[in-house]
Amino acid sequence: MLKINNLTKSYDKKNIALNNLNLDIKKGELIGFIGPNGAGKTTTLKIITGIITADQGTVEINGHNLQTDMIATKKSFTFVPDHPEIYESISGIDYLNFIADMYDVSIEDRKKRIQDFTSRFQLEGALGQKINTYSHGMKQKLLITAALLPQAPLFILDEPHVGLDPHSARVLKDLMLEHCKNGGSVLFSSHVLEVVENLCHKVAIIDKGKLIAYDTLDNIKQNKEMTLEEIFLEMTDHE
Repeated sequence: MLKINNLTKSYDKKNIALNNLNLDIKKGELIGFIGPNGAGKTTTLKIITGIITADQGTVEINGHNLQTDMIATKKSFTFVPDHPEIYESISGIDYLNFIADMYDVSIEDRKKRIQDFTSRFQLEGALGQKINTYSHGMKQKLLITAALLPQAPLFILDEPHVGLDPHSARVLKDLMLEHCKNGGSVLFSSHVLEVVENLCHKVAIIDKGKLIAYDTLDNIKQNKEMTLEEIFLEMTDHE
């Protein structure tokens, strides 16, 4: 589903953001991507989604190479960024229809999905309002709904739980699991390690631009009676 090979990125000669990063995510897997601030999580996600380019390395999504077949690759995923970036001068429903048009979602399918997702997020009553009237949490729920509309093979999220109330956070968990159950894959970054520990099939830990662990939580624990938080702190403690 997602193959990252030898990704390297530096913003200047002294600041290496990524150092030969490799990652392989299979169909149906839900992957938690964690690391300290400045470890390279957001840089990785921005390269995967084509927002910025790597200095070297390749990205393949659903069999498409990002560098040589960008349009097909970008139709193979949807992305929820860490800060809501959205057209605020239009209504919520207009934004959802715009995204559905971009991904060629049929009228019948979009109606069903919009009704389903907005009902679960308790957002349906606000769809006719302009987005600039939305709270941060409402914008986040709208972005997640828009990202789910196309049912693209890969669902990528950067700190998706920020701004969500407990009910919406639970809905998001359920939707990510459903996406994987239906044959898709999910990659999301988070500082909420309890969510990652309870939800994910595998955990990827990045530190100083290098992937220092990528496996099931049981294998990472190596029979130690430790929480993910304890393992994370042990692996990334540089003092």
